[in-house]
Amino acid sequence: MKSEPQNYSIDNLYEDHTQPWDGVRNYQARNFMRDKMQIGDLAFFYHSNTKIPAIVGISKVISEPYPDFTQFDAHSKYFDPKSTKDAPRWMLIDVEFVEKFKRPVTLNELRSNVFLAGMQILQKGNRLSITPVSHEHWEIIMQLASK
Repeated sequence: MKSEPQNYSIDNLYEDHTQPWDGVRNYQARNFMRDKMQIGDLAFFYHSNTKIPAIVGISKVISEPYPDFTQFDAHSKYFDPKSTKDAPRWMLIDVEFVEKFKRPVTLNELRSNVFLAGMQILQKGNRLSITPVSHEHWEIIMQLASK
């Protein structure tokens, strides 16, 4: 799960303890979150659109998906006039802080590791804010983070 640190960072999640993961406005990312993520699942927290993009920590899913309240707020940048409370388009989940890495795992590190070549986030043109991570890739990234 990626976020721009100037908007919401791992440190913000640490301070808040829990947070609704709102503002997802890509159908494929929404579907990953809505259909694949379950309570108790762990997720990497990735800082994007920053000088050194990197995985900086871990969060945990702590709720079932439910309608993203920002889609109904006309003053929100995530407002969707075509979405209704009876038929919401956008969902969110609540996440909880688990861990901030002592050492971020940079995008360049991820790209240079041949064992991570199949990760969706590393595929050319990928712009999704939420992507699945295989168990094998998770273990490799955890090893990198602990160096």
